Amino acid sequence: MADHHRMQPHQVHVHGLKGHHQQGPSASKVLASLTMLPVGGGFLALAGITLVGTLIGLAVTTPLFILFSPVLVPASLVIGLAVTSFLASGTFGLTGIWSLSWVGRYIQEATLAMPESLDQAKRGMQDMAGYVGQKTKEVGQEIQRKAHDGK
Repeated sequence: MADHHRMQPHQVHVHGLKGHHQQGPSASKVLASLTMLPVGGGFLALAGITLVGTLIGLAVTTPLFILFSPVLVPASLVIGLAVTSFLASGTFGLTGIWSLSWVGRYIQEATLAMPESLDQAKRGMQDMAGYVGQKTKEVGQEIQRKAHDGK
């Protein structure tokens, strides 16, 4: 029974389409590869020449940087601070212009909606004035009544 449940290896067969044989790369791909090989090699050579030139330039200028560092360090600090200040000034200017533009748009939108708001405010003031006038009249009559009753 144990032999019956024992796993047996399986083989998977993959069949291609009949009559369709896989061929190598096409002629245009081979031609493109052959064309790009010298171009890539040329760029690689230019990268190497640039690296060597950079290393030689660094070797020559390092002593000059060390000799002139008392002048170069403060000069680079001043230039860096000047550039930073200029950029900050531009940023503050743009922020100010944007803020003024926003305030202008806000005022323009407020004035467009203002007639409606003014009418509401006028009605509210008229109602309040009428209410205050009525209360004043009632209080005045109450005072007169108390004055007549007190004599």
